[in-house]
Order: sequence, then C-alpha cells, then structure tokens
Amino acid sequence: MVLELHYLPSLEYFTTLFRYGAVQLEGHETFQKQSGRNRCQILTAQGVDTLIVPVQEGRSKIPIREARIDYGQPWVNRHWRAIRTAYGKAPFFEHYGDAYEAMFRKKPAFLFDLNFELLTICLHQLNWNPSITVTERYEEVDSQVLRDARGQIHPKRDFTERRFYRPVPYYQTFGEQFFPNLSILDLLFNLGPRATDLLRQSVAAE
Repeated sequence: MVLELHYLPSLEYFTTLFRYGAVQLEGHETFQKQSGRNRCQILTAQGVDTLIVPVQEGRSKIPIREARIDYGQPWVNRHWRAIRTAYGKAPFFEHYGDAYEAMFRKKPAFLFDLNFELLTICLHQLNWNPSITVTERYEEVDSQVLRDARGQIHPKRDFTERRFYRPVPYYQTFGEQFFPNLSILDLLFNLGPRATDLLRQSVAAE
C-alpha cells in the first residue's frame, strides 16, 4: 500500500497500516494544506481540539520533503501544553509522554522528518514493526498490484466514507461520550499496551 505521511495520525490511519502491513510512504508528493499532513485531533475538557503544525509560506506546490516548519510561531509550546493538559492524568501519559516531548524539543526543520520520527515513536510504543519504506519518485500505482490510499484519509472527509476503520469504544479521559478516530495519542495514553489489540479489532471488514 502507498500512503502519505500524517502528523500524529488518526486511528483510521493506523488501522490502514494494520490491514496492509507493508507500506510505502509517499515522499515525492506536494504539500497539501488543511490535511492530515500537518494536523491531528485530541480530546480536551472542552471537546475535540485540532493541533496544526505551521508550515512556512513560500512557493506553491512545495515538495513534501521541502516543507519547512515555521518555528516563528509558538506551536511547540501550544501543542505540548494542550497534550499535557488533555492527557496528563491519563493512565499511561507518564509512561509514554516523555518521548513526544523530547521529539518536539528537537525541532526538526522539515515537516516530513517530524512526522516520520513521531510515527516511529508511535509504532515502537505499539510494539509493532511493519515494513515501511519511502517512495523514490511520484508515480501512478497499478491497483492490481498495490493499494493506493494517497489522499483518501482526510480530516474533512468522514471516516465512514471509507472502509478502513470500525470504531471500537474505549476509555477516554473526558465525559461519557465516545469520540472515534482521534490521534493515536488518545489511544496510547488511555490504553497503553492494550492499544495494539484495540487497533486490530478496529480494522474494518473488506
């Protein structure tokens, strides 16, 4: 399967990885605003909050690996403060949280590098080691050979429009209403080692 790289991806993104196992991350597309490439959703006391990584303005159609993060905006402090406030009392925050804070403080220059490192941390905490490579060029995919999921998982299109993710409720920090398909952080901080099993249960049937 070929798929673009997201920022602290949603549960739908991870169930897609679980379904296909071997994944090629698209490394030669152009950066697309208002997509999962630079945003994720977490659950706060006020409801669902969207965290956005600002990208420096420049020419249009920026190659994804040349999209520079704008550290002129205090997004690192905002994101980490929001995550800590939302999940500081979650059962597994103390066990998993430090790795993300350390990654944020490293301040990688490029969005692709940030996302790849964060994905690596998530997979390590899920105790899962899928085959992941990065494409060498942008090209069309033969659907008979490889599933092309590029552009399909998008925050503005509801997950029910696709057949990658089947919500399985789990304990969340705030309230009694269950909010599906948040960032993987929500699942990891609340379920810890049981997160992997729940993701497997959440893979939608073909």
